[in-house]
Amino acid sequence: MFILSCLYYSVKAFSSPDEIKLPQGFKIEEFATGLNSPRFMAYSPDGVLFATIIGDGKVVALLDKDNNGKADKTITFAKGLKKPHGIDFYMSYLYIGETNQIVRFKYNGFDSPLGKKEIIVPNLPTSGHFTRSVGFGPDGKMYVSIGSSCNVCVEKDERRAAILQFNPDGSGGKIFAKGLRNSVGITWHPETKEMWATDNGRDWLGNDLPPEEINIVKQGRNYGWPYCYGDGIPDPEYGKHDFCTETTPPTFKMQAHSAPLGLTFYTGKLFPKEYWGDIFVAFHGSWNRTEPTGYKVVRIKIKGGMPEEIEDFATGWLQGLRAWGRPVDVIVGPDGNLYVSDDRGGVVYRIRPKK
Repeated sequence: MFILSCLYYSVKAFSSPDEIKLPQGFKIEEFATGLNSPRFMAYSPDGVLFATIIGDGKVVALLDKDNNGKADKTITFAKGLKKPHGIDFYMSYLYIGETNQIVRFKYNGFDSPLGKKEIIVPNLPTSGHFTRSVGFGPDGKMYVSIGSSCNVCVEKDERRAAILQFNPDGSGGKIFAKGLRNSVGITWHPETKEMWATDNGRDWLGNDLPPEEINIVKQGRNYGWPYCYGDGIPDPEYGKHDFCTETTPPTFKMQAHSAPLGLTFYTGKLFPKEYWGDIFVAFHGSWNRTEPTGYKVVRIKIKGGMPEEIEDFATGWLQGLRAWGRPVDVIVGPDGNLYVSDDRGGVVYRIRPKK
């Protein structure tokens, strides 16, 4: 049943932003189209939106020179990359997470070529969950998320199912936190400066287990995988009851198999005030479920610095059993609008309040 439903709703189809439903007062538009599987995004120091294009092995700049809400041109800045996914700018460098390494280039502005490619973290483990997220925290350290090699297993490489910490030049690498099966999205709370991350739970425990998670990730903590999930519940295959009582439970639990990827705090001022400080999360969508779920962007309301309630924000990429789009990343632009990448439709969307 799982396999049949997966084959059916994974068929690629095309539709339009008109089918995407938003809260009253919002509008969605295509910012850039014709991209071959855009993944994560970052704004350059000079205010240009960059995206990794995993299908083409490159990184592009989506230049909106006339500020009309639509990219005028797509400029290739780096190519020949191996499954590029994570991206960030720090101290005049562009950092990219390839599946097997972290690289950086000196960034000289969108109208100048990048500097020479530097491999700063080589020989990362590959296969399994192959995306490598990269981001810089308020402490000036570089963080790299590496997912598991399997659905559920005891890893031989301690770098897997973990978030690693490095100096900006790639030195000083160490395990920051572990027991995180696949924390694709990482961000930092704008006030507390704590790391928040999504985490994708294991498959084959049914339609509604285990829950997907958002974790406040702290140094030295273990978040349970593969021995337990959720609030310290022992895994049926690898469970260790005593160990699970010592692991850190999730900060917030979400619908199983939603595949949460990118997340961002809303730090702009353009949206209505009730959205300020809340989190937006991109749900890439299920495959291991009889009835598909996800394929949307959700809003998690924050109260007292903690997540309190989840609600749909942008839906419609899933039509019955067929998904024509799969949100990957969400980012707040300097203009206060929300940008969403869709690796199935090959689009970056802009969501803004109606004028």
